[in-house]
Amino acid sequence: MSRLLSIVIIVCLALPALAQNRPPAFPDLDEARRTAIVDSVTTALDTVYVFPDVATAMVEDLRRKLASGEYDDIADPMEFSGRLTEDLRAISHDLHLSVRISPPPPPREVEDPVLARQRRLDEARRNNFEFEKVERLAGNVGYLKFNGFSGAPESGPTANAAMAFLSGCDAIIIDLTDNGGGSPSMIQLLTSYLVEGRVHLNSFYVRATDDMRQFWTLPHVPGPRMPDTPVYVLTSGNTFSAAEEFTYNLKNLERATIVGETTGGGAHPVNRHFFDFGAYHVNLSLPFGRAINPITGTNWEGTGIEPHLACGRADAFNTAYIHALDTLVADADEDRRFELLWARDGIRTAENTVALSRHDMDELVGQFGPRQIRREGDQLIYQREGRDAMALTPLGDDTFLSPLVWFRLRFERDERGRVDRLVGLYQSGRMDENPKDR
Repeated sequence: MSRLLSIVIIVCLALPALAQNRPPAFPDLDEARRTAIVDSVTTALDTVYVFPDVATAMVEDLRRKLASGEYDDIADPMEFSGRLTEDLRAISHDLHLSVRISPPPPPREVEDPVLARQRRLDEARRNNFEFEKVERLAGNVGYLKFNGFSGAPESGPTANAAMAFLSGCDAIIIDLTDNGGGSPSMIQLLTSYLVEGRVHLNSFYVRATDDMRQFWTLPHVPGPRMPDTPVYVLTSGNTFSAAEEFTYNLKNLERATIVGETTGGGAHPVNRHFFDFGAYHVNLSLPFGRAINPITGTNWEGTGIEPHLACGRADAFNTAYIHALDTLVADADEDRRFELLWARDGIRTAENTVALSRHDMDELVGQFGPRQIRREGDQLIYQREGRDAMALTPLGDDTFLSPLVWFRLRFERDERGRVDRLVGLYQSGRMDENPKDR
């Protein structure tokens, strides 16, 4: 069972067969070849496909159509593979199930398995095991983006380091918008940091062996657990397979707020069967098992996972970040509230910046002690003596964001409405000011 699961846990949505780029011309099919292809496909379906009753229906349908001559006019192998895919999906509604035609692979030397494993490990290490970014955001909110669930034995130290970095954060955003799946062992490891005790996460049923394998959180992780830290998971239509399982598990455990788009909808692990027909290969993408969640008794196949806070992927990060800050504000003391509101208001105002005319900007230009404000084209520039210049973003009410998260500027006016001083605003709550030079 574990061997079968390890063959293919990363599942990719099958593109429609008719959309394949056509390789160099294949020889036309005759009746014998069409029959041999259907026999190969139906034999695999009959023994492997995850739902036996659906497999039986698909097998009977293909064989009936072959016998009745419905395929007799199809000589092009590419067209035939597309037709078989359409007919299979018409019954199964399974987008993982597909038949494709491809050229035979070029001959290659047999690689030593030890060297091959080391080569794959080196490639994964250079890619940091798909861990792209981990950082601490303003307001002490952690952010983790990774694009694949690499196998935990090899990538465990990287994952453990990321979780250790996040352990002191008051909320965590996990970005899976570009995560296409991977190994259940990484699901176990990461989830173990987010829950207390042993938790049954998921089970996989494999039809061929009539075997059920359960996946639980780990009894030990080499770092602090964070069972009470608010968690936000960012999703998109590209979030798939193991990334969906991680999301689905946390959602049903009521352990995370899901933000973004409905996920891709791939819960069935897929194996690939290759049939050699000389001038070309027939490739059958065949789901061999299914996930069974212990809470729902089902999975996300074909439906995806709906978020708690639905929005486009481009808005998912800010939506989750603002929600996290609002949640933390509710229980914060006065000093902490200032820091959280500073971060939250910065995000909100940055999304709704104010457009200033050149005349409006020119009113603000001047020297304010060691601080200078000048206009360059349609941009207002701030520079403190001896420091780098920086562009300012207007927020309204004569207040401006700087590129520095912890620093903003506000212009103040006299009773006649003329700018007479410049105030520096700091995330700590401190302020300093300089009058305008006359």
